[in-house]
Amino acid sequence: MKKHKLIVISGPTAVGKTSFAVALAKLFNCPILSSDARQFYKEMCIGTAVPSKAEQQGVIHDFVQHISIHDSYSVGDFEKDALSLLKKYHKKHTVVIMVGGSNLYNDAIMHGLDTFPEVPEEIKDHWQLAYEKKGLTFLQQELNKLDPDYFQTVDLNNHVRLLRALHICTVAGKPYSTFLGQNKKQRDFDSMSIEICMPRKQLYDNINKRVDIMIDKGLVAEAKSLYPYKHLNALQTVGYRELFRYFEEKQRLAEAIEDIKTNTRRFAKRQLTWLRNHPCTHKLSYDTAVNAALISQLGLEI
Repeated sequence: MKKHKLIVISGPTAVGKTSFAVALAKLFNCPILSSDARQFYKEMCIGTAVPSKAEQQGVIHDFVQHISIHDSYSVGDFEKDALSLLKKYHKKHTVVIMVGGSNLYNDAIMHGLDTFPEVPEEIKDHWQLAYEKKGLTFLQQELNKLDPDYFQTVDLNNHVRLLRALHICTVAGKPYSTFLGQNKKQRDFDSMSIEICMPRKQLYDNINKRVDIMIDKGLVAEAKSLYPYKHLNALQTVGYRELFRYFEEKQRLAEAIEDIKTNTRRFAKRQLTWLRNHPCTHKLSYDTAVNAALISQLGLEI
């Protein structure tokens, strides 16, 4: 009996993962699970590049705008929900596709979450107080000292991720990154990972153009509507945080837009660093034709 498969499409932001995944899903006539954590939220659309109905081309997309920015939703919640949905879909489909640039979420489904030591409340309180008094830059500096490897891949503007890593570094007395990938779980499906690749200059050009398109589509108005909730973790992300500074008159709009482009390029660089340290089964160029020949090349059957 054939074992069910999960094909995971990875790659940096703006490389063309969605269009590749949709073309592949249409060949297999199967659904897509999104693992892009930024696209989970109903209220965030333009700034997270949620695929439009036209871009989805009639293919089922799960985990796209399925929760609110006011909801608490962790990678553990995603692992539980995605595995449950995969079990349901695999009753009908031999292949299911997952696509997204949130590499931690991809890893959680393929291999399971890592096991970490318990963190005493006093350690959490210590770092929370440090963050409130000294700010995000201090957390970044401390993480770079304690775990330079994780510093290269983590979203440096996500204070929740920084705090979590610092908690573990403190309680364990060793880098947070040493715990990653140590607790691989057996799944009842086989995983195949594909990284979509593009020359760096072309990727950065794509990012810059996409930000301009977002602005034209109304990103400023979308961010303005979300400004009252800027304290929520969901909004501590590129594309919104920069515009919040503009609303607070800390910089001009043109500067905020340039910062979005710069920070998105930095985000893409961190995604590439992660992928370099966690190699995919296959690397494919962004312009690879998705057809029967590719399916055969990957060792799959339609």
